[in-house]
Amino acid sequence: MTTARPVEIVGGGLAGLSLGLALQRRGIPVTLFEAGDYPRHRVCGEFITGLDAQTFETLGLSEFLGDARRHATTAWFHRGRPAGITALPKPALGLSRHQLDQRLVGAFRSAGGAVHTRTRVPLDPVTPGRVIAAGRDRGHSSWIGLKIHVAAMPLAADLELHLGDGAYVGACGIEDSQVNVCGLFRTRTGLEPSPASSILGTYLRSAGLDELAHRVEAAQPDLASASAVAALDFTAPIDRPGRLAIGDAYALIPPFTGHGMAMAFASAAIALEPLEAWSRGQLDWDGATQLAQRRLRRRFRVRLLVARQLHRFLWQSPSQRWLVGAFHSRLLPFRLLYRILH
Repeated sequence: MTTARPVEIVGGGLAGLSLGLALQRRGIPVTLFEAGDYPRHRVCGEFITGLDAQTFETLGLSEFLGDARRHATTAWFHRGRPAGITALPKPALGLSRHQLDQRLVGAFRSAGGAVHTRTRVPLDPVTPGRVIAAGRDRGHSSWIGLKIHVAAMPLAADLELHLGDGAYVGACGIEDSQVNVCGLFRTRTGLEPSPASSILGTYLRSAGLDELAHRVEAAQPDLASASAVAALDFTAPIDRPGRLAIGDAYALIPPFTGHGMAMAFASAAIALEPLEAWSRGQLDWDGATQLAQRRLRRRFRVRLLVARQLHRFLWQSPSQRWLVGAFHSRLLPFRLLYRILH
């Protein structure tokens, strides 16, 4: 029997960990390099929607998501005013990245995978057998993501989606009766420098979301969970010869979709078969990467395109008012948009 060639994965988020674990369980040795450490908090909506059954089964996710909170409804707000509640076409899952990453890295290590934390690996030149899962290349965008966990914050529905001036913010339940509050904001000049634990309130108020800021600050915020990330880039993915990228390193979908975590898992499942074929000598590296890239494009191209267009629409005040009016009038094709975006 031919010895399986080892795989290296640069980046230990959802995509990298779930792919590494699936490869290890198929007898393929994997070394994973992660710039940070575990456990840690990350800027993330922690709301998993659009996770298909095939990905769930291929990656064996039931052991990691079985106790996640089930979410079925979404309440929309515009500048603090309720706009209505709608049912999700399919239930979503709520679980913190702090918890989920820790479960996945523990299982990966138990399966024999090697993890090197606090280690940065150059992404160039292209190296056969190396998968890039290190997050989206940071461009010169004007977006900042902010997140914090709070306790004792009642919600109007399983997920609250707040639209503000140059911003949208989600709040959903996760484990231990906590609520994850995570938002995307246009960066603003003239704001006083402050730690991540207080800058969220500053940005909420600057976006006209004063009521939400008050609720967050009154609801026992967990300061250790406060996180921030800047220069988020939502441009279209670009395939490079011989480079296999998954998760956010492949493409960052605008967060209003709630689909980023599911997309990370799905991209790992798509890359699994081509990588196994390369490892066992059934494909050369160029053939494996080309196959994975074709499948990634086929799976995600339309939803990424539509999401980018809607993203431009959501953060502008005139279009937000139109959206709220369409929602009230039942003219918003919510279920159709859900199918396209997931």
